[in-house]
Amino acid sequence: MINNVVLVGRLTRDPELRYTNGSNIANATFTLAVNRTFTNQQGQREADFINIVIWRKSAEILVQYAKKGTLLGVTGRIQTRNYENQQGQRIYVTEVVADNFQLLESRRASEQRNMGGQLLGEQDSQVNSFPSKFGQANQNSSFNEESVNPFGDASIDISDDDLPF
Repeated sequence: MINNVVLVGRLTRDPELRYTNGSNIANATFTLAVNRTFTNQQGQREADFINIVIWRKSAEILVQYAKKGTLLGVTGRIQTRNYENQQGQRIYVTEVVADNFQLLESRRASEQRNMGGQLLGEQDSQVNSFPSKFGQANQNSSFNEESVNPFGDASIDISDDDLPF
């Protein structure tokens, strides 16, 4: 039988770390918002909110590094459990039990997003000078496409027989 789950989404809240009674084993629960691959009739993309639990050292590491809004990749399996509530009703819970996770954005990007992106424009222009170079070139009256050709004077001649389609 195969029971594998691979998810990529954003945390809807900070993960909650708990320890089991007696054994003192760490576990963290969190919800991951995962966008659907299609849009609804209004053209908007909907999301599924998936409950996930992760155990032991992975849970402690996740709580330390992942916060609300963090882009996260999770691998694991689907598990269904049930219990009886105080009213005597049988409650079924389906969740993903994570085996592994991966932070999918840098700490810097996460901090910028958490700060509301206030510094995003300033830091992007420092890190990536590509727009500023082209901005200056566009202002120059002698600008043309050849002056920024990344391939220089090299040209590639490909016959129709070499194309795979």
